[in-house]
Amino acid sequence: MKVKYFTVLTLAIALFMSACGKSDADLTKAANDKLAADKVTGVTVAVKDGVATLSGEVVDVTVKTKAEASVKAVEGIKSVTNSLTTKPLPTPAPPSPDKMLEGTINEGLKKKGFTTVTATVANGEVTLSGTLDKAKVPEAMMVANEAKPSKVINNLNK
Repeated sequence: MKVKYFTVLTLAIALFMSACGKSDADLTKAANDKLAADKVTGVTVAVKDGVATLSGEVVDVTVKTKAEASVKAVEGIKSVTNSLTTKPLPTPAPPSPDKMLEGTINEGLKKKGFTTVTATVANGEVTLSGTLDKAKVPEAMMVANEAKPSKVINNLNK
């Protein structure tokens, strides 16, 4: 009699324990609610047998880590598989050819010691301005022409 009673009691406890565990759907909802409360967006949660899998694309690794920590904090989640990806950083726009040309010419002028001369470039046309000994003007013009602009405008000593 005691054995039957003990067996029935053990089965009842086992049934009660299994019934009290949260379902995967409940855990998914709890994980999504936790992510929303933590203001984490772009994350999809799937739970199977208490194991949460995170997928989606987030802004950076900080958000990825925060999402994982948030879901791990949900009671009933056994482990988290973090399959989140981060958005690639935008590539900066390349400098305009005019700015590159201008930098090349101004660097060449500085190397020649022409510190009073500056080059500005617009639409591939170089304008040299400033003051320079007239005997050195051809040399400054040569520096500008070596960069192969479409045109060199001489406004030196004007």
